[in-house]
Amino acid sequence: MMTTNERPPLLSVDVLGGKVAYHDVGEGGVTILLHGGGPGASGFSNFSRNIGPLSAGRRVITIDLPGYGGSDNRDIEGSMFDVLSAVLVGFMDALDIQKASLVGNSLGGGTSLRTALDHPDRVEKLVLMGAGGSLPIHSVFPTPGLMKMFTYYLGDGPSEKKLQAIINELVYDPKLILPELFQQRLEASMRPDVIANPPLRQRKGASAIRDDLWREPLHKVKHPVLLIWGREDKVIPLDSAFLYQKTLPNAELHVFPRCGHWAQWEKADQFNALVAQFLDRPAS
Repeated sequence: MMTTNERPPLLSVDVLGGKVAYHDVGEGGVTILLHGGGPGASGFSNFSRNIGPLSAGRRVITIDLPGYGGSDNRDIEGSMFDVLSAVLVGFMDALDIQKASLVGNSLGGGTSLRTALDHPDRVEKLVLMGAGGSLPIHSVFPTPGLMKMFTYYLGDGPSEKKLQAIINELVYDPKLILPELFQQRLEASMRPDVIANPPLRQRKGASAIRDDLWREPLHKVKHPVLLIWGREDKVIPLDSAFLYQKTLPNAELHVFPRCGHWAQWEKADQFNALVAQFLDRPAS
């Protein structure tokens, strides 16, 4: 078992013509962690407080999605979730993983749900935190927080001021973001290949409709699903969870108070205990 906040070795494998970087810790049934799409994100920066505790009794793999962390960037034409799901399944094939539980935050949550829809036999359980692809019941959408992510690379390009504005939307208490973490994300967001071709951007037309997962036959997703939301999430608001809770037949919802978009980071101890209990629970 890895200790909390200890950074495991960064490995890589070729998937569909591009390098995918990942961390691989522990033994047992496989759980794959998929981070969100904010500028400068990576698997470890999003899940540094979870990898160690969750790796007790299971194999935990943390992926850097394309264009993030140590993974190659790649063109994403059409549906974003389609491309990322194909990369995820290709990654599982490359590591000879037949089935895994998926833990996804935001962009990673939408990717996880797309994978469960299109490749149900590859998924054991789903944990979705502030997951993309849903439709809020009464909040304005896209939210100002999400629009700041979409426009980070537009205009005069990435900057410390623009990243701070995003961080202010991501967490309930921005003062808890250490300067070291902020600087790491700022530097990571300035990869020349990412500036030229940002992996997260607003899409329109058929691609946008395909990424509207709430339009999909979610009643066919029979996997156990744990929805986790921060009550004060300003990126994917809490009322986005209600449609998923209603339409996913085996979904349960846990809401953390005084918590924003990073439940796994802001409420790490409670999150780790909740997720471990859910993953260990026998399927009914």
